[in-house]
Amino acid sequence: MRVLSVNIGQRTTQPKGNELEITGIHKLPAQGLVELTRLGIPGDFIADTANHGGPDQAVYLYGERDYEWWSKDLGRPLAPGTFGENLTIGELESAHFGVGDRLEVGSAILEVTAPRIPCSTLARRMGDPMFVKRYRHAERPGLYCRVISVGTIKEGDEVRLEAFGGEAVKVIDIFREHYALEKNEAILRRFLAAPIAARARVDVTKRLEKMLSRS
Repeated sequence: MRVLSVNIGQRTTQPKGNELEITGIHKLPAQGLVELTRLGIPGDFIADTANHGGPDQAVYLYGERDYEWWSKDLGRPLAPGTFGENLTIGELESAHFGVGDRLEVGSAILEVTAPRIPCSTLARRMGDPMFVKRYRHAERPGLYCRVISVGTIKEGDEVRLEAFGGEAVKVIDIFREHYALEKNEAILRRFLAAPIAARARVDVTKRLEKMLSRS
């Protein structure tokens, strides 16, 4: 695997009904070495800090295989950064990865923490009010990562995978469970035992507590 593009979010606006919303989902490729800190790429604009960014979702990755699928589904080519990812990775297909998997990129090390759960901002960015539903059923969520070791990255860097040594929790399983009508206590507890992102942990804990309160 290699880095196809390093993308940095711009502070832009896009239509939201009769208003405009401020967003950082529109990302453009960067040239040369890019610094990667515990909080991601300096200068990468994040508008919704309640749901995005932070040390456990410092970097968002999307894969070449996912892009190829979407290009066929939508019938048009898609430029790197279209899905708001910081790193576009060649040969990567996000559903195959698990929480805790580590990716050595340039001189930095990333750890997978969670899948992306799509929101209406993405739908507006894609110009399709039904895109959240399409994204859900496509099951190509991309990968949120924490930065284990800071460093520098650039287009063309090799990406090396070190699989998680503990019990495997696939990001696609977390993604699917988010939408499941029937919750499973054993599955939720297995998620909590993995090094998932803080926001995902809060969400899973709430679902577990709600389920147990009904039993």
